[in-house]
Amino acid sequence: MTPERDGETRSRILDAARSVFVRRGTAGARMQEIAEEAGVNQALLHYYFRTKDRLAEAVFRELAARMLPAVVGILGGDIPLDVKIERFVHVYIDTVRYTPFLPGYILAELHFHPERVAGLAAEITGARAGTLAKNFLPYLAAQLEEEARSERMRSISPEQFLVNLFSLCVFPFAARPMLRIAFGMDDARFGAFLDERRAELPRFIRNALRP
Repeated sequence: MTPERDGETRSRILDAARSVFVRRGTAGARMQEIAEEAGVNQALLHYYFRTKDRLAEAVFRELAARMLPAVVGILGGDIPLDVKIERFVHVYIDTVRYTPFLPGYILAELHFHPERVAGLAAEITGARAGTLAKNFLPYLAAQLEEEARSERMRSISPEQFLVNLFSLCVFPFAARPMLRIAFGMDDARFGAFLDERRAELPRFIRNALRP
């Protein structure tokens, strides 16, 4: 197989995996279904990725390589806090909406293999494992303190600020099956819901932080 053909086959498998993971979640996905979606036999799927876990990690790696540097750049950037909140929300929703199974996958990995996520994040951003947040936390803390001193917002620690920000972005994707059942959402309606949240969430966070 030529390198070009090899790359095309691998890319087709990753595209198929994303589609199946969206429908089934990582736990419910089956390698045979992914192989059928990609138009390859299951042996070829195992040749490229060996296990479903490795395939899920490859999909996660691809997304993380796009999102993590952008997120770190936003959180550590020299931009107003209001702009920082809006950009973070937009980058997260715009990236994850096409792979909504990934928050659930990451949460499972953090429960059972936290070192994998930490190691991968460090590899992608160039930071040492376990030190990623320390690269931008001092600047963010100073920015939050200045906002509180100026009485533009109430006092909040950078850790609480980040957990609130991440949680509000992650929840609709982590709870996607429940939300679809509870609100009777099909794919189109869930997409419209994300559009609404993309506009609403920055305002909600800013209002919640007012003194």
